[in-house]
Amino acid sequence: MRETSGTPARPGRIRRSVIALVGVLSLAAAGASAAQADAPAPPSGWTQVFVDDFNGSAGTGVNTANWQYATGHGYPGGPSNWGTGEIENMTSSTNNVALDGAGNLRITPRRDASGNWTSGRIETNRTDFQPPAGGKLRVQSRIQMPNVTGTAARGYWPAFWMLGAPYRGNYQNWPAVGELDIMENVQGLNTVWSTMHCGTNPGGPCNETTGIGGSRACPGTTCQAGFHTYGLEWDRSTSVEEIRFYVDGVNYHTVRANQVDATTWANATNHGYFIILNVAMGGGFVDAFGGGPDGATVPGNPMVVDYVQVLTSGGGTTPPPTGNRDAYSAIQAESFDGQSGTITETTTDSGGGQNIGALANGDWVQYKGVNFGSTAARQFVARVASGAGNAVSGLVEVRLDSRTSTPIGSFALANTGGWQSWRTVPANISDVTGTHDVYLTFTSGQPADFVNVNWFNFGR
Repeated sequence: MRETSGTPARPGRIRRSVIALVGVLSLAAAGASAAQADAPAPPSGWTQVFVDDFNGSAGTGVNTANWQYATGHGYPGGPSNWGTGEIENMTSSTNNVALDGAGNLRITPRRDASGNWTSGRIETNRTDFQPPAGGKLRVQSRIQMPNVTGTAARGYWPAFWMLGAPYRGNYQNWPAVGELDIMENVQGLNTVWSTMHCGTNPGGPCNETTGIGGSRACPGTTCQAGFHTYGLEWDRSTSVEEIRFYVDGVNYHTVRANQVDATTWANATNHGYFIILNVAMGGGFVDAFGGGPDGATVPGNPMVVDYVQVLTSGGGTTPPPTGNRDAYSAIQAESFDGQSGTITETTTDSGGGQNIGALANGDWVQYKGVNFGSTAARQFVARVASGAGNAVSGLVEVRLDSRTSTPIGSFALANTGGWQSWRTVPANISDVTGTHDVYLTFTSGQPADFVNVNWFNFGR
């Protein structure tokens, strides 16, 4: 899915996204066969970390242990029409999203007597799909696009794609947090598109809203007439990290880390992703190829999904730091060990470097092994900035050892005059000694971004 519209949360940041991932696919072409086929066994050296074969009774919904429905015309607090201009109402009805009893999922756009469209969009509950350090991630699905072409296909926009985990619940940090479109198609054309979205919108290092994309015809049978296996392989084992896109094992598009600056790549790849399957009707991508839907469009043609599979290979785990952060020296905010919802960006604050930003309600960052010593710390100081709009404010909170523990201290912040207008703000905290993992958490009554952080430290 390609972002074509949306309300900026601040300059260069948009509410909405779309994305995807896949790998070195040693897969046989799926061909035109419509026969049910469970996901293949992992090749030697690969471990299966997720699979859904969509085996179940005809007319039942998806397994909600694996998937959640995204319904309506957009996320709560996000842009209308999913940020892309599509017109359908997404539902959880089995009229739109259902198993067919033959090992497939069918996502079917419908039009009622008044001309209103409904369809389906499902997303994995998991948001942690990424390659291990030094390893690979493979995401793949065997799909038959809606079997409709010509004027009858006007407005159809099926997709298999991924979004960066920080987007879930924020909806204001696209395209910085990344989107990987493994398979997109419009208008019933015999073409598969794949795209990486990143950076800033419009323009930026990733040419938004277009993104960094590639396309080709489906091998053999057309995309609409038969099943094909669409995949992505995200490879951290190469000297330059890269994301490769495949159809039936043919690598037709690759995006490499050195195509963009290091900060842009890190913002798009330093976190997990979740997977999305949907069929949109209308929208910006459709408009680029003639528009629709219209009176000639024929509803009821499903995207048929045989399986979705995620594999990992190689890599290892990085041991956590062992208490080597000094609580009383400046801890650079971008040096986090874990995070949800943030991006890094160049700061204009004294000393240069980077700050973390796009921080909104529910976001957090983790700093492992902060050593407070044997004399209690009683104060927290942070270098912060805010360009939040009127009536938008929030709390910067400090927690120890768990992001859900009771805060030991906090301060409130509203607009400081701009996202690079920096202020040093102190707060009292409960007495702390010893070595702890420190979490900064961000709480607000509004979904909008409300703070950037450059550095922080503690005092006695």
